[in-house]
Amino acid sequence: MLTESEAAVARAVLTHGPLSRSALSARLRLSPPSLTRLTRPLVDAGILVELDEDGDGSVGRPSRPLDISPAAGTFVGVKLTGDHLYLVATDIRAAVRGRSDRPLAASTPGAVVDAITASVADLEPSDVRGLGVSLGGHVAAGVAVDAPFLGWRDVSLADQLAARLGIPVTLENDVVALAEAERWFGVGRDLPGFAIVTVGAGVGFGLVVDGRTVRTPDAGAGTVGHLPLVPSGPSCPEGHRGCAAALLTTTAISARVSQAHGRRVGYDEAVSLARDGDPAARKVMDAAGDALGNLCALAANLTLQSDIVLAGEGVEAFELVRDRVERSLARGRERSASTVSIHPDRSGFSAWARGAAAVAIQAAMGRISLDG
Repeated sequence: MLTESEAAVARAVLTHGPLSRSALSARLRLSPPSLTRLTRPLVDAGILVELDEDGDGSVGRPSRPLDISPAAGTFVGVKLTGDHLYLVATDIRAAVRGRSDRPLAASTPGAVVDAITASVADLEPSDVRGLGVSLGGHVAAGVAVDAPFLGWRDVSLADQLAARLGIPVTLENDVVALAEAERWFGVGRDLPGFAIVTVGAGVGFGLVVDGRTVRTPDAGAGTVGHLPLVPSGPSCPEGHRGCAAALLTTTAISARVSQAHGRRVGYDEAVSLARDGDPAARKVMDAAGDALGNLCALAANLTLQSDIVLAGEGVEAFELVRDRVERSLARGRERSASTVSIHPDRSGFSAWARGAAAVAIQAAMGRISLDG
């Protein structure tokens, strides 16, 4: 297996490459001889490859940038909801190369394993090196300890899928997986820490501190959804007035616009109506923007992180209410505190599946051996 230093070199090239040796030395704070000692076996084993010479602005002959081998294979990510699965095939940098989705005929573990197996076969990805699955709930060591959307407790999904597909399988909480994707392959690559707020059918929260994603049983409990944000706001299904779930979820927004119009209005239509200036839809979206700003201020104040990644299918409406979000956020911060930067991930629902692929890639990096 790779030593810790060799693994650090491989990770740096994966997440930031291609990199010249001088840039890699600076990033890892290694001397040129030390870097040469660490990279030589990685190149010899075919883990890293040298690209064509390219001047990097330094004195001396042009360097040959290092990159991850193009033979690193394909990775598959699956996001599970209570009634649907979303699948992407990616390269080793979690760049999406193909995607598919299908409804779940049933939510039993056997039916879900069948559906994932069929979806992978339909997409026909080549040279698959690993599969990641993410879901809402508490996950530990490949087991869905508690997945309320699916009605599961103590389901060893990773082992069942690995036995069926014959490839390594990684199971992770969906928000944790999304945070890992941002940390390795998204805006978080150059940030020591950040909070991640997800808005969609629920409201989720993740945290990265000092380059590490925080993992606890409560990471999948959805506790942030019931944070009180507006004392006079509407109630959620649990009876909490003015909480995040009552104001920010796609279902809550859809329900409030539907009530105002006296007919069923889906979330996409609600966003479209607000964009076109419909007074009722705009009022609901403005309230959501104020609440989101409050939530981001709480996230920054309590975590001491001044970068926040917004993700999930609900982010589509962010630009509609950006000004209100930023004003509400500013009101919730001390004037002397750092300015909070919001980084929206607009990839929608596929971001969740890409997060699952990212944890499969991380697991594969941990399995790399110099012996091939």
